[in-house]
Amino acid sequence: MSSHAWARLRDLRYALPGKVGGWLPEPDPARLARTIREQGLALTFGYFAADAAPSRAIVAAYCGLADSLRASGADGYLSVKAPQIGFDADAVGRIAANGVELLFDAHGPDQADRTLALALRFTAGCALPARWRRSLGDARGLRDTAIRIRLVKGEWADPQPEAGDLNAAYLELAAELAGRSAPVAVATHDPVLAQRALGLLKAAGTPCELEQLRGLPRRRTMGVAREQQVPVRIYLPQGPGWWPYAINQALARPYLPGWWLNDLTGRVPAAA
Repeated sequence: MSSHAWARLRDLRYALPGKVGGWLPEPDPARLARTIREQGLALTFGYFAADAAPSRAIVAAYCGLADSLRASGADGYLSVKAPQIGFDADAVGRIAANGVELLFDAHGPDQADRTLALALRFTAGCALPARWRRSLGDARGLRDTAIRIRLVKGEWADPQPEAGDLNAAYLELAAELAGRSAPVAVATHDPVLAQRALGLLKAAGTPCELEQLRGLPRRRTMGVAREQQVPVRIYLPQGPGWWPYAINQALARPYLPGWWLNDLTGRVPAAA
């Protein structure tokens, strides 16, 4: 195949998520929240803005999600992407004024200090990515605070050399936070990792939960949560930017069908 044809295919690949995403309907947050509550699960609303959306529109969208959350009566909070609103404390204040709990998603390590500053200022939660070298120090600094923490493997690369064993780094973070009195969410779809991290937190008396992204395989991880007797929270993505993002992730992960099959046929790991 010619270089021109390859370039054309590459352009089509990266244009596809936006094209297809624009044709797909946005889910109804009120209906989803009611469904999650009826299933006895907690929820997180995360908002994915359209490219170049103005901050005021993003703030209004978060306020609308807060209304849906309150109306549903579900145990839930909003997961906020601080870079989308320019790390604007006034904008965060307008979202927080709706009376729902907030947690800040993790983005690049270069944005972490500003994100954590907002979390501490508003007593909001934050996500700690295991792949960042700085996260262990952040965990030590946040250990005795009252803010909620979500442990994630992390999507954004660290410019510093990353941990060689990501699962070991994840468990090191869990061990560092074990014993705190504020809640810790274990956000992973790896059943063995979920079992070990939840076990560390539970053994130390730390309130903890399993958090799962809607749309990814979770049969085995929810089986772990049942065995560990910890609650489950579902992260519900919303907004016009979600479908393009999700389609792009699916195209970058050709192993997803095999993952689904393994989740359907695999066994829940035995308790350690």
